[in-house]
Amino acid sequence: MSKSKPLNMHYSEKRHYDALVVGRAGLDLYPQPAGSKTRDAEYFASDVGGSGANIAIAMRRVGGKVGLISAISDDPVGEFVRKRLDLEGVELQFMQTTFGDERTSLAIAEVRQEDCEVVIYRNNPADLRVVFDDNISLAIEQSSNLVVTGTSLIEADSRKQTLKMMAHAYKNKCKVWLDLDYRKWNWPDQETTRLVYQEAALLANVLVGNEEEFQILQEDINLQISQSGSKNQLMILKRGKDGCSLFFGEDRLDTGIYSLPALKPYGSGDAFLGNVIMNYMSSEDWQLAIEAGSAAAALVVSKQGCSSAMPKMEEIELLQKNTTIKPKTIWS
Repeated sequence: MSKSKPLNMHYSEKRHYDALVVGRAGLDLYPQPAGSKTRDAEYFASDVGGSGANIAIAMRRVGGKVGLISAISDDPVGEFVRKRLDLEGVELQFMQTTFGDERTSLAIAEVRQEDCEVVIYRNNPADLRVVFDDNISLAIEQSSNLVVTGTSLIEADSRKQTLKMMAHAYKNKCKVWLDLDYRKWNWPDQETTRLVYQEAALLANVLVGNEEEFQILQEDINLQISQSGSKNQLMILKRGKDGCSLFFGEDRLDTGIYSLPALKPYGSGDAFLGNVIMNYMSSEDWQLAIEAGSAAAALVVSKQGCSSAMPKMEEIELLQKNTTIKPKTIWS
C-alpha cells in the first residue's frame, strides 16, 4: 500500500506555472550510427540538451506548464535551442539572450552503454549570464515549484542571481528543488563546491543527488539525512541501478528500478526528477511519484537523445503496467 502523507510538500493552491527550471540549455550532438565512437562518426544527430532544458521538457511532456530560466547566445546555435524548446511547448519568456562573446554550450555524447564518452564545451557559457529581473521575480510568485540545477551555482555572478531566485521562491511558498548535479570539471576543488552547495541547500525544500553528490555536500550522508530532517527538508538519494531512497525525518522510502535494455548511461536523472515533481503535484503520494520517475528514467536510457527521449504519460503508464519495479517499494 502506498503512503500518501504529504510531508512538507503540500500544494495548497493551483498556480499559473507548475514549475520554473533554472539551468543550462544547449546543443547536443550524437555520433552516428548509434554505437560509434566520436572519432569514428560518419555524421551527427542533433538535439536540444542541458540539464535545465531536459528537466523542463520532461515535465512538459507529461502535461506540465513549465518555464525555463536560462540564457542563450545570439547566434544560430542559440536560435536552434530556442526553436526546439518552443516546439516542445516550454515557456520561453524567461530565456535571456547574450550579445557578447558568450556561447551556448555544446555536448557531444556517444550513444553506447560501455566506454561512453561525453565531451561538453563550456567556454564562456551564455547560461551563466542569466539575470534575476522583475519578470522572473513575478513568475516565481506565480509558480508552484522552482527547480535549480547545480550548474547554475558554479560561477560567482550566476550563483548570486540563482540564490536570489531561490530566496525569493522560498519566501513566496514556491517549493524549491535543488538538483546538486555535480560535475568535477566545473569546480576548482571540493571544498569550494561544499561551501556553495551548503549555502544553496539552506534555501531548498528538496535536495536531489546521487551518493557522490551528497558526499560533496556533506561528507557523512547520515549526518546530512539528520540535518535535513531537522530542517523539515526532504532528501532524494539516487542510487543508479540500485534504485532510489527518499528521506524525511524518521520516514524512509526505498524503491527499485524498471529494467529495460540501456542504450546509453545518461539522461535518466533529468527524466526522473521532472516526472517525480509532476506526479507528486497531482498525487501527493511519494511512492507513486518516485515510481513514475523511475519508469521515465528507464525509458530515456533505452533511447537515443535526452530531451527528445523524454517520455509521455502514456509510455510511462504502459511500462508500469507491463513491468514490475524491482526490488519492490518499501516504507520504513
